[in-house]
This record gives sequence, structure tokens and C-alpha cells, in this order.
Amino acid sequence: MRAETMLDITKDIQSLTGNGKAAAIVLDAEAYQRLLDLAARADAGEGIRQGLADAKGGKQRPASEFFEDFEAANGIPR
Repeated sequence: MRAETMLDITKDIQSLTGNGKAAAIVLDAEAYQRLLDLAARADAGEGIRQGLADAKGGKQRPASEFFEDFEAANGIPR
């Protein structure tokens, strides 16, 4: 398995516009989709990490309590 080299778009791109700074990036559809997939996984992973940290810190409550509060706050009858 080959190690991927990280690209720093602010330093590693030779720009033709934007006063010498990267002003736009052009990706083919497959590369863009991979980027979107990576971002989605990173967001999910961060959400899970935060949830586990909250649970370890005692920042949870029973679902029944949450739904009671949610329904009351949103005018949802039981």
C-alpha cells in the first residue's frame, strides 16, 4: 500500500490568477466525490467522538426525558 502525500493547496499549487494565490481548484467528478465522501466520514467520526466524550462526562439523559421535553417545546401532544 502506497502512502498518500498530502497536498497543501495554499503552497503546492502554481497559480495563474488570484495574485499568486490559489483562487480555484478544478477536480474531476471522481476526485470530487472522494473528497465529499471523506468529509462526510470525518463529520460522522467527529460526531461519534463527541457523543462518546459526552457519555463519559455524564452528559446524557434518558430518551424518554428528551422526548417529553421535545414534545412540550414543540407543542406535540402525547
